[in-house]
Amino acid sequence: MSPRDFDVFRSFDLVGALLLATVWISPLVFAVWAAFHTPTAAVGFDLTAPLTLDNFRTAWNGAPWLRYAFNTVLLTGSVLIGQFVLCTLAGFAFARFSFPGRDIVFTLILLQLFILPEVLIVENYAMVSRLGLFDTILGVGMPYMASAFGIFLIRQAFKQVPRELEEAARIEGCSWWGVLLKVYVPAARSTYLAYALVSVATHWNNFLWPLVVTNSQTTRPLTVGLSLFGAPENGVDISVISAATLMVVAPLVVAFLIFQRQFIQAFLRAGIR
Repeated sequence: MSPRDFDVFRSFDLVGALLLATVWISPLVFAVWAAFHTPTAAVGFDLTAPLTLDNFRTAWNGAPWLRYAFNTVLLTGSVLIGQFVLCTLAGFAFARFSFPGRDIVFTLILLQLFILPEVLIVENYAMVSRLGLFDTILGVGMPYMASAFGIFLIRQAFKQVPRELEEAARIEGCSWWGVLLKVYVPAARSTYLAYALVSVATHWNNFLWPLVVTNSQTTRPLTVGLSLFGAPENGVDISVISAATLMVVAPLVVAFLIFQRQFIQAFLRAGIR
C-alpha cells in the first residue's frame, strides 16, 4: 500500500469517526438546545429565540429530584461496595488458589456474560419478593452485586501481580487477608478505578429493573423518576423534559469531564491481558 492510499484510508476513517460521533452526540445537543428554549423555538430551531431558565424551574418543581438523586447515589454506592467485596474475594480465589473444579466454576461464571440481565428479571423479582426486599434500595441493587465481568477483570489484574511480592509479604508474617489487602488490592488500583467508573455509569442509567422493583418515591432512582415525570399523562413538554434530562445526566457528564484523563488511563492500564 502506497503512502497515498494509506492517507486516503485514514481520511475515510476520520470521516467515519466524525459521522459516528455526530450521530451519538446529536440527542444530547438537541436536549441542551431545547432545555433553554420554549417548545416552539426548540422544535422550529429558531436561532433568534431568547434563552430561558423557566424550563429548569418547572422541571425542578415538578418532581422530588433531590430524593431521587439521593436514592441513586445510595443505590450506585451500595452496588459498587458489594461488587468490590464479592469480586475481590472471588477474583483472588480464582487467581491465587487451586481447588477442585476451579476452571469449571470460572467457566460457568464467564457464561453469565452471555446472559442479558433482562432475561432474569422474572426470577430476580420472585427472589427479591421472597426475601421481603421489594421496593427497597437493597432489593434494587442486590442482583448486581455479584458481577461476572468484575470477577473476570479483577482476576486478570491479580494474575499480573508478581508472586515475589506475595512471598515477601508472607515472609514478613502477613496472613492471606494481609496479602490481599496490602499487595493485590493496591497493585490493581487502576483496574478498580476503571471498573468503578463503568459500574457507577451503568447503574446510574439503569432503568428497567428499578422500574419493576420500586413502587414509591422513597426508593425510585433518577431514571425512573424521569420516566414518570415525562409520561404522556403528565403532559408532553419537550423543553421541560429536556431540562429534566440534563439535570439527571449532568452529574455523570461533569464527573467524566473532570476525570476523563484518569478514566482513559485506567482502561489503558487495566486492559485485558
